[in-house]
Amino acid sequence: MATTTGPAGTIAVSAARRDLARRQPRWRRELRRNAVAYLFLLPALALFALFLWWPIVNAFLISFQKVDLRNDPVWVGLDNFRTVINDPLFFRAWRNTLLYTVLALVFAYLVPVVLAIAINEVRGKDFFRLAFYLPGVLPPIVALLLWRWVFDPGPGLANTALGWVGLESQAWLQSADTVIPSILVITTWGGVGGAILYYLAALQGVPASLYDAAELDGAGLWRRAIDITIPQIRGVMLLFLVGQVIATMQLFTEVFVLTSGGPNNASVTVMLLLYRYAFEYNEFGNASALGVLIFLFLSVFSVGYLRMTFFKKG
Repeated sequence: MATTTGPAGTIAVSAARRDLARRQPRWRRELRRNAVAYLFLLPALALFALFLWWPIVNAFLISFQKVDLRNDPVWVGLDNFRTVINDPLFFRAWRNTLLYTVLALVFAYLVPVVLAIAINEVRGKDFFRLAFYLPGVLPPIVALLLWRWVFDPGPGLANTALGWVGLESQAWLQSADTVIPSILVITTWGGVGGAILYYLAALQGVPASLYDAAELDGAGLWRRAIDITIPQIRGVMLLFLVGQVIATMQLFTEVFVLTSGGPNNASVTVMLLLYRYAFEYNEFGNASALGVLIFLFLSVFSVGYLRMTFFKKG
């Protein structure tokens, strides 16, 4: 058999190998090229699959079964969903959660934007960044115990402050009329610092020449914010809006620690109801069914909102 030797033979072999590589499917070429990178990603993907993706898939499976951890799981189809929807607290929990979400979008979503724009216009930004971020450093339970004292219906700090200005004391967390707004104040106080840091980082990308031109035209702070700042950080604000809705729909820790859903179920949320199904009623199938409903609701909202904002034509 004749063999190919010398420089010409080496070039011919290399050309044949390149031609063979081009004939392979594109996905196989990409796999060969990035094989080492995929090997480095494999441990992280395995952890994601084990602790994130599998629990999600398992929750969907459990939502169609009767699971109480005492007996073997029994397939019940849609019975868990019917039980959850027919629960008198189901619509009450959704109403409370949606009310809190709407209030959070009106107040908690706008407060960090306004504060970030104001801080960006003044001197001493480092002090204000630290001051507003400090509440986020506190452990949640410690902060909530502090707020329990603030909203104490007797000698709490909030009622003491009202007394200084001649106003009547409020029941705050013990009143059905004020419990949701009180919780909104607490969550806004705890989350505003982190949001401000993100918005301040986004503001650093706004060209200073735009502000200089606006000042030459005599534009004040309000006009600069409306015409320059907000349009420039619009993408960050839209993403934060989706994150705000997802976070507020999962309200749990505050109501669990401070009110346990009271008074008279005025602050029970869908996540607190899910907790009751799982750890008080020992009905993990019902808890998973409610979790699936929450997941589907947030998925539809997120996809629909992103399509209307980022992917709309024109």
